[in-house]
Amino acid sequence: MKVLTLFDKIWDSHVVSSIADGPVQLYIDRHYCHEVTSPQAFEGLRNRGLKVFRPQNTFCTADHNTPTIDQDKPVKDEVSRFQLETLKKNAEEAGLPLFGLGHEKNGIVHVVGPEYALTLPGMTIVCGDSHTSTHGAFGCVAFGVGTSEVEMTLATQCILQPKPLKMRIIVDGKLNRYVTAKDVILYIISKIGTGGATGYFIEYAGETIRNMSMEERMTVCNMSIEAGARGGMIAPDEKTFEYLKGREYAPKSREYAPKGKDWDKAVECWKKLKTDDGATFDREISFDASNISPMITYGTNPGTGIFVGENIPEIDSIEDASKASFKKMLDYMGFVPGEKLLGKPVDYVFLGSCTNGRIEDFRAFAGFVKGKKKAENITAWIVPGSKKVEKEIMEEGLADILNEAGFEIRQPGCSACLAMNDDKVPAGKYAVSTSNRNFEGRQGPGSRTLLAGPLVAAATAITGVITNPRDVDSQ
Repeated sequence: MKVLTLFDKIWDSHVVSSIADGPVQLYIDRHYCHEVTSPQAFEGLRNRGLKVFRPQNTFCTADHNTPTIDQDKPVKDEVSRFQLETLKKNAEEAGLPLFGLGHEKNGIVHVVGPEYALTLPGMTIVCGDSHTSTHGAFGCVAFGVGTSEVEMTLATQCILQPKPLKMRIIVDGKLNRYVTAKDVILYIISKIGTGGATGYFIEYAGETIRNMSMEERMTVCNMSIEAGARGGMIAPDEKTFEYLKGREYAPKSREYAPKGKDWDKAVECWKKLKTDDGATFDREISFDASNISPMITYGTNPGTGIFVGENIPEIDSIEDASKASFKKMLDYMGFVPGEKLLGKPVDYVFLGSCTNGRIEDFRAFAGFVKGKKKAENITAWIVPGSKKVEKEIMEEGLADILNEAGFEIRQPGCSACLAMNDDKVPAGKYAVSTSNRNFEGRQGPGSRTLLAGPLVAAATAITGVITNPRDVDSQ
């Protein structure tokens, strides 16, 4: 009997046709749309006289350009308002569900999809957003596509795609205290580099991954793209099934989490979604979880992660071919080789995004700052990933804890992850951010972003300087 990886099982079962020595025609189970990468795709359909082929398979949400305050008022920014209105028009014309601004199910697409069981094990999923790999946490082949492929999916429910190589990253052992899933993926990227997984689809495995919650797994898979991978995935297990059971999205009585006997049948199928013993990967890497400490980046790519107490590398440790770009990167960030980041003043702290905008992130942040006070020099943007997360924050009393500590909760959206809405970090200012990218100007022209997990962000927000969370708790 042929042994297969998890990736092979899902990919191969979705191939409609193949081109010799070329791409395959891959069937797509679920298609997510947002306001930024879809307008040209819908216009392309109109120009060709086509309609959305399978509207029941596409779901739309507004997230990138949405303001995170005063969502009940007209959107001030003209470009953002136009894109949001265009998404609404396109969704209405095509008969697509839309979680628009103000909708009770609104939120970041990669937070909302799992929340309402639109994402299920074994699916192929695409979206015009690179962090679609988030959904791989459920045992899906999920990846971002360009606008032309958004149009292709709308028109045919298929895309042309070359099959990636396969990589397995194994993380074993128990995580140290204060180490989060975000620290794990930042550590992995720091070791293999931002191009280390180029051309591959990653399967994460090992004791550490199995012990993670579904939300932690989503954080890991979310940043697979930052290592150059096409996507990342984790085999579904009992945690996956427990997370999904009972979740539903039900306008017009459409339900997506199976019920009753259908649920039992689905779980039996999902249990087969795992890599067979003896299946081979094109590359395998292993890490020891006990070696990981709280992380922070110092540069302008996610591969520049170091332990919070470590020094920035010395110039002599950098390969000759990379020294010029290394120096340019540090000049932009206002750092020097060999400098220690610990204790460096920060201006902004951002908790949110499709990487760390889920309820567990807010529980961790609130639990850390409880009984403490935000530093006066810190502007904090605390942004839920969805209306559901926002509601849970209120119901669990986390809002009271955060408010008492001096933090104000904003409304859901992508917010300061990227400079496409009003939440922009000013030029020259430093932001410790729980988002996923830190390239030049990502959070605003001239902004300086240091990526970190929720606990490092919380500790920094309390002290006003880059801080290891264990140092705050030991005081």
